[in-house]
Parts: sequence; C-alpha cells; structure tokens
Amino acid sequence: MKARFLRAALIVCFAVVLFGGCAGRESGDDAKALTIYAYDSFVADWGPAPELAKRFEAKTGYRATFVSCGDAAQVLSRATLERARPEGDVLVGIDNNLIAAARAAGVLTPYKPKEAERVVAEEIRLADDWLLTPYDYGYFAIVFDSASKIMPPASLEDLTKPEYAKKLILMDPRTSTPGTGFLAWTVAIYGKDYRSYWQRLKGSILTMAPGWDSGYGLFTSGEAPLVISYTTSPAYHLENEKTDRYKALIFPEGHIAQAEGMGLVKGARHAKAAKAFIDFMLTDEAQSVLPLTQWMYPVSETVTLPDSFSAAPMPTNALTVDSGEVSAAIEPAMSVLAK
Repeated sequence: MKARFLRAALIVCFAVVLFGGCAGRESGDDAKALTIYAYDSFVADWGPAPELAKRFEAKTGYRATFVSCGDAAQVLSRATLERARPEGDVLVGIDNNLIAAARAAGVLTPYKPKEAERVVAEEIRLADDWLLTPYDYGYFAIVFDSASKIMPPASLEDLTKPEYAKKLILMDPRTSTPGTGFLAWTVAIYGKDYRSYWQRLKGSILTMAPGWDSGYGLFTSGEAPLVISYTTSPAYHLENEKTDRYKALIFPEGHIAQAEGMGLVKGARHAKAAKAFIDFMLTDEAQSVLPLTQWMYPVSETVTLPDSFSAAPMPTNALTVDSGEVSAAIEPAMSVLAK
C-alpha cells in the first residue's frame, strides 16, 4: 500500500509541476490534517495531547497528529534538522529560555492568534512579533521529599553545602527545559559568577538526567530527596496520590518563571490547520485541559483551577533573565561539570 501511495503521489506532484504549480501545499483530505511536534509528557497518554486532539477535531474538523520528540530542546533540534523540508506544522513546548535559540534557528514564522488578547500578563508573553504564543506557565522550584531524613535547603546557595552531597537530581540544559530553567535561575541570581556557583554545586548533583520524565522518576523512586521541578508538582501528588509528602521549596531570592509556547513552522505543509490549532489552544475549551495534565497554570484567567493547586505555593519574587544569556551559559556550565 505504501508503494502504491508513493507512486500516486509522484504522479500528482508531476502533474502540479507540469501545469505550472498551485496556490499552496494543502489540498483535499490532507488539508484537514496537521503534525505537531511536542515533548514526551505532552504527548503521553496521561498528558494533554489525546484530549486536545479529540476536542480540536470536534471543534474544527482538523485531525492533529502529535509526535513525541523527547524534551522541548529536542523538539527544536528536530525541526532544525528538517528545516529544508519541514515535516512538522506546529512546535509545542519552546519556552522563554529557548526563544533566542528558536529565533536563531529560523524554523518558525510569526503568527498572532485570533485570541491573542487572552494572554493578559505581559511577563508571560514570549515575543512581540508572536513568533511564539504562550499556552501555559509556571515557576521552577526545588521539590523536596519530606519523608527523607535531611533538612530542606533554604536557598540556592544552601544546595552547595556538604549535607546535600549527591542529594540533588538535575536535568541536562542541552536537552531539557527544566534543565535550562535551573541554569537560568543560577544566571539570574549569580550573574557572571554562575560558573563559580556550578563549581560549588557539583558535589551535590547525583545525576544530570536527559529530561524531566526520567529525572523526576528517579526522584519519586527515592534515588535522591531533591529535584528541580515546578511549584505545581505537589499539586499533582495531592490530586493523584492524596499525599502532601512532596514540597516545593520557596527561596527568598526568587524563582524563574517558565512560559511554554507554540509556534508555526516556517514552510509548514498545513499552515491553515496549524493556525487553527494555535487559535484553539487559547480557548477555555483547550486551556481547561492543561492544569490536570500539564500541571502548569493556563494563560487564560477565566479557567477555574482545581482544588489541588492549593498545594502549589506562589513565589513572592519572579525572576527573569535574557534567553540569549541563558543559551550562552549552557556549554560553560556543562564544561564545569565535566572537569
């Protein structure tokens, strides 16, 4: 069947060339489908993708196929590799710490969604030209297992103390947005001295996981009592496990916010469907799916949060740092750990 389809496609393409081309790459039933690149937890059975796909098709008639690419940094990497002939139509998960890299890669094209005004908070808007549209946000935090026998750290600096040797699980900033978020946090606090901080922190790190899924899984299996995650992580455990064992620690120096975005792929095969998906993601019908699947805050202020979000502490000081500075800091930080 695949060979027969390929021969038919070649005949159609030849006909298009023969008769002088066409207005676009979308036609017939194929125009009702689109491909969305996202990270593993977004696409998982327990993530938002299955429900979003169902609601999106019911509302618009478009069929969305989600492709898991690993973590968000890998979503961008795959799109970059396919830049000459893109297979994806929408990228999901590119956050505020990756936007400089996304802009430099040249794989996205700006699109301002119809419901752009629903993104009220200026601090979570990712780009004035709408190269990326935010769909959720949260705050990075160190999550602590209160069943452990250690006292929780009270600051980033505390994490460097001998009592936390091999007690911390981080994620690789080259492949993971929480990993990049932790690096951004250290740059925001320590500025140009971030490498010195990473040198002091080195002994506390048990492992540098490739992504959040694997790193947080090690944490919940008891491999270490501390992990980089989100202030909303305890809400997940309260909702699904009825436990308040895991605590998000709020540090007085402040916390880095993460706004996750979606972008239209430059040269997308199904641009019309892709724009419809980005529009749809800002509706309350889609936004209401996110709290109990993404465990992040929806960008819409008219979505009611579940009761379990009472376990998510809100930082008193939200920090920001230029994404270009964060991108430039990745390799130097990793070189410190490699020595």
